[in-house]
Amino acid sequence: MARYTGPSSRISRRFGQPIFGPCKALEKRNFPPGVHGPRLRRKNSEYALGLMEKQKLRYMYGLLERQFRRVFALAKRERGVTGERFMQLLETRLDSVVYLLGFARTRRAARQFVNHGHVRVNGRKVDISSYQLKAGDEVSIKDNASSRQLATRCLEETRVRSVPPWLTRQDDGLKGTVTRLPVREEMDPAINDQLIVEFYSRF
Repeated sequence: MARYTGPSSRISRRFGQPIFGPCKALEKRNFPPGVHGPRLRRKNSEYALGLMEKQKLRYMYGLLERQFRRVFALAKRERGVTGERFMQLLETRLDSVVYLLGFARTRRAARQFVNHGHVRVNGRKVDISSYQLKAGDEVSIKDNASSRQLATRCLEETRVRSVPPWLTRQDDGLKGTVTRLPVREEMDPAINDQLIVEFYSRF
């Protein structure tokens, strides 16, 4: 299956939350899409709940199933709580950090911003959106007019969104630093990572 490029509002309505960013359709119709959407659905099984949580997180970060499983397998091999480590690996992807710093309005836009070569990591060009950042890494915007104009405009639009405490941002220099790895309380509370761990443990 290729990366999802269909209507974002359908996915947001399916999961009942804005997966790809602000969603006006979700405000107007807060029920699942389709002709049977407004009807009450029967209670989901444990398998269905785990599958939905996994799909929700996969859509949020824009990963294919194979990529998603690879990240999970890496988290499982490392020390610590698997669910928390899994979330850390997703949050410290380069495209995710660019989004969290406010240099892009959505994660989709951040991925494109990175792929088009507008971003530097520790002064070097990196155009791989899945690049894994570590504590101490500095993310900056390429020093040319178009790159800085794009980042500045997005920064103005995302002022209402606060930068997570594990990141620091220098607005004047259009750069940010990963000061440390995030802890679970600092990541998306709407995601139940334990359900995802239990889902993959079935295979």
